[in-house]
Amino acid sequence: MSPSAGGLVVFLLSVQVIQSQDGWRVNYDETDICKAKGSEVYITCDITHPPGRDPSDIKDRCWFTKEKDGETVDLRTDSEYSSRVKHTCFGDWKTCYLIIKDLRESDSAEYKFTLMTNKPGEKYTGSPGVTLSVKGLQVQVGRLNSTWLELKCHSSCVLPGRHLNVWYKNEESIKRGSSLLVSYGSTDRYSCYLRGTTGQRSPAVYGPQRPSVSVSPSAEMLEGDSVTLTCSADANPAANYTWYKEHEDSPRASGQNFTITDFTAEHSGNYYCEAQNEMGCSNSTLILINSSGKGGCTWSTTTTVFASISAVFLLIIILAVLYIRSH
Repeated sequence: MSPSAGGLVVFLLSVQVIQSQDGWRVNYDETDICKAKGSEVYITCDITHPPGRDPSDIKDRCWFTKEKDGETVDLRTDSEYSSRVKHTCFGDWKTCYLIIKDLRESDSAEYKFTLMTNKPGEKYTGSPGVTLSVKGLQVQVGRLNSTWLELKCHSSCVLPGRHLNVWYKNEESIKRGSSLLVSYGSTDRYSCYLRGTTGQRSPAVYGPQRPSVSVSPSAEMLEGDSVTLTCSADANPAANYTWYKEHEDSPRASGQNFTITDFTAEHSGNYYCEAQNEMGCSNSTLILINSSGKGGCTWSTTTTVFASISAVFLLIIILAVLYIRSH
């Protein structure tokens, strides 16, 4: 078994892979490795040389995942890896290993070792190589009843041994345990981490924050035109959206966008959207859409307020002028 620096790892297949070419052999210690996002991985192989040859005949070697123009791309020169990889050989070139730090999900690939000898054009590659899968932690949300949710920390990697979940609420560690109970409708952010690993914490899950609504077109429109309302809310998992008109129980539409075509006076009223995910739900503030006949439509909760304020100021000015003239 290859050395490990901690982290989520499982060896799904422990059969050595041997590539033999004229007596050269590259044997991988493991062929399938699963690691946590943010951790590091060790991949090792053993090299056997043919009779009459010795390790001094090897002039170069590299680990790679892809080729360009028929040539292997050394991970040390690959911009996606160059600052995160290290590989070397020891034991008189008999064992070579690759270390990749700060693993990303995009690092999931098949890794192969190749060596070049002092004979022109002589190159040997261990194929098939080692399949690396990089997985991030996820919080799974289960609904227990109308009040409580159960959160569980999940990894697609099968974990060797037992790992203790550490739970976070709004970036603060709050509990250790296999699961966490939280109330439905909470907008707090919950994430988990597997203690004893070098992986990253899971993305946080949280209920929808108060949704915002935008209107298009934003300029005044005439009766008979179309208007589209768009709802958006910060949430993880992503929210689903439902549209309602005030004082109505049945929804008007579902989806992030709600379009009213051929707008008439009957469409006038207050509208709002509801954003919902597994963690909870939240409603937007009311948005008023008024029809002023063929003269056009206006909207927003502030329109009526501004109109009222303007009328009050106008009345004050008129009264002030009349008062001055009378005195």
